[in-house]
Amino acid sequence: MLTTSTFLPTSATIDLTALVHNLSQFRNRLVPGCDVMTVIKANAYGHGAVETAKALIRQGVSRVAVVSIEEGITLRQAGINAPIVILGPLFPEQFTDLFSHQLTPVVSDAAILPKLGQAASSFQTPYPIHLKVDTGMGRLGFTQEEVAQLFGSKTFPRTLHLEGLMTHLADADGADPDATQKQLTQFRHVIGLVTANGFRVPLIHAANSGGAIRFPEAQFSLVRPGIMLYGYHTLPKSVPVPDLKPVLSLRTSIAQLRTVQPGQKVSYNGTFTATQATRIAVLPIGYADGISRHLSNRGHVLIHGQRAPIAGLVCMDMIMVDVTKIAGAAIGDEAVLIGSQGADRITADDIANWTGTIAYEVLCTIGPRIPRHYHSS
Repeated sequence: MLTTSTFLPTSATIDLTALVHNLSQFRNRLVPGCDVMTVIKANAYGHGAVETAKALIRQGVSRVAVVSIEEGITLRQAGINAPIVILGPLFPEQFTDLFSHQLTPVVSDAAILPKLGQAASSFQTPYPIHLKVDTGMGRLGFTQEEVAQLFGSKTFPRTLHLEGLMTHLADADGADPDATQKQLTQFRHVIGLVTANGFRVPLIHAANSGGAIRFPEAQFSLVRPGIMLYGYHTLPKSVPVPDLKPVLSLRTSIAQLRTVQPGQKVSYNGTFTATQATRIAVLPIGYADGISRHLSNRGHVLIHGQRAPIAGLVCMDMIMVDVTKIAGAAIGDEAVLIGSQGADRITADDIANWTGTIAYEVLCTIGPRIPRHYHSS
């Protein structure tokens, strides 16, 4: 067990003040009466689901969303009593865990609905669920025809309470808004089908972070912010976004320094060859911790407020960086992979640009063996 005196050369710091700031900025862009269900799946996008959930709930967030039963159980076992919505697919074998931990499922498959209704028959009151409609994502969800059949035939199980009706926007951050507008038109039609059959659904939601900001008409009664809580977005530059602050920083320490001579190679397969006497710093962090191999010979870290390029292939547990131009670099010095040092900053967006991905993936892949430290400034 780690103690408070345990030295940890590599760690991630989670700024809860920045998290609260981002939530406030996001809320300021919502129409009156629209609530938030914060998305903390994938270990809160790498930030730590339990502590993130607790911080958000302290700010009045009434419910959170994860993707799996397992993620929901983790939150319950940590003492989180707020409603937890399970966004991912549901299997009959999970009904017992679902019920025992009082998790709210999103039902996206017409075949499982009667099975869930039968399993919920032992409860004194109908069990709450959300129903997902596929309006263009091509992933999970009832088709419009399945919705019409379900409610037109009056076969919605009486043992279930339709607490929520939802869809997922496939292109809210795309260049052309037409696809999203078509999805919203179809979703409104589905809402009409449901309400025309006597159902009054308290929670109607379609928008993720980008969708809620770019399409205010998609806010309905609930929105599902995710990435913006953590300080990032993927919206086009033409769309004004809230003032966001990155929440996570990632740091390690120089473990060893060595000088390689001209012609000498560094790391596997010799993809880096020194052209002059080169000072190499070894950092104890690698792709097992979420540092993509696509950063090999491409990414940078900050040491003494200066950018040190990654030299050679990223290893499972280590990377090497060129500190030839950084005077005074020494063993034990801090190296920043995400965050600020001096007057410079490296963000998850920067890493995403270097590796051809998005900030979501950069954050989510930060490995579990990196300890998270939480603070409020």
